[in-house]
Amino acid sequence: MSALEGKSPAISPSPVMHQASLRGTPGPQEQPAKEHLAQEPAATKALGPASPSRIRALMRRLLMLGGILVVIIVCGVLWLRGDRFVVSDNAYVRSAKLMVSTDISGIVKTVEIRQGQAVYENQVLFRLDPVQFQIALRAAQAQLDRVRMEVEASKRDHARIISDMGVQTALVARAKATFDRASALLQRRAGSPATFDQAKYSLDAEQRKLRSLQLQGQVALTRLGGDANAAAERNPLWREAKAKVDEAERQLARTIVRAPFAGVVTAVESLRPGTFLVAQTAALTNTGAVGLVSTRDVWIEANIKETDLAHVKIGNPVKVTVDAYPNRNWHARVESIFPATGSEFSILPAQNASGNWVKVVQRITVRISIGRQPDDPALRAGMSVVVHIDTGHKRTMGDLWRLAGLSHDPFPSLSAWADSRLIP
Repeated sequence: MSALEGKSPAISPSPVMHQASLRGTPGPQEQPAKEHLAQEPAATKALGPASPSRIRALMRRLLMLGGILVVIIVCGVLWLRGDRFVVSDNAYVRSAKLMVSTDISGIVKTVEIRQGQAVYENQVLFRLDPVQFQIALRAAQAQLDRVRMEVEASKRDHARIISDMGVQTALVARAKATFDRASALLQRRAGSPATFDQAKYSLDAEQRKLRSLQLQGQVALTRLGGDANAAAERNPLWREAKAKVDEAERQLARTIVRAPFAGVVTAVESLRPGTFLVAQTAALTNTGAVGLVSTRDVWIEANIKETDLAHVKIGNPVKVTVDAYPNRNWHARVESIFPATGSEFSILPAQNASGNWVKVVQRITVRISIGRQPDDPALRAGMSVVVHIDTGHKRTMGDLWRLAGLSHDPFPSLSAWADSRLIP
């Protein structure tokens, strides 16, 4: 009993503790350990879900700021590379074209071309009946020959008058001698007054005849142009007749209508043999005329906005794309810039002084000469094209800082690097 009394007494579980253990509820001794174990998952739970959310929020902020920064950089690069090329689709192919006709009226005899035929320079297009013009030419030539004979007759008449003036001068001298003798005899009372009067009247008549011949000689000399020995070609009457001959020859030559330049003919169906061509209305009504479109003299007219013309100059290189040939480019250059907008040439220009004025961006026509190769496809008048004009203008970082409102460059090294690397 004493040995048992020296040992610690064994504590037997109470019925209450046994029942608590059976129910899964911690007893008085197990509860601190359970609480310690329960605190560890709670801390882990508090730290674990919070870290990914913070990372996601941080990444979201970085992406937002980085995206804005990328957008700013891209916009800045695009702005630096901009303002160099002027692009416009308001451009069209143009070529020399006209309605070929003649300035004389007549009946169409033959048409020697067909619709869409390519013709060369001076090729015959159609002919008029030349009979009436041949008759007019012969009449003019006859008139010229008649004038030539009249000039020769005037020369001979002038020579005759000069000869008659010599004879009349001799008669005046004889009448003057007779008058002097009669006057001397009358003073010596050896002659009669009747003889004196007869001599006086005879002298006066001969002098009048001489003056009349002199006037006739002047008139004949005037008709000869002031020079009796001049050639007939210098005579005004002859030149007038020769001009009529030249006009008749010109009209006869105009009965053959030729192509003024190489090209393709059109509107041929309106011209038929037997059609009476009226010169005054042929080109206006297309009746009696043939359309001709040049295949060599071709250019492009681009209507550029006035706000895009700041850096466009004559000689700028141009890349041209034709809508009909999308996979082919042409190299061209700016040939000229029109001195006025298109509205200035309109029949009814805008009245900007009126009260309902609305500002509209004007367009100025730029003429572009296009370089062509023998194997290039045909460029037809009116085709739509897109032009890319390389003005050669380059923006710099200094322009960007000035656009931002800064008077000086805050980062000169960065600006130099960007101008050399980012700007082509």
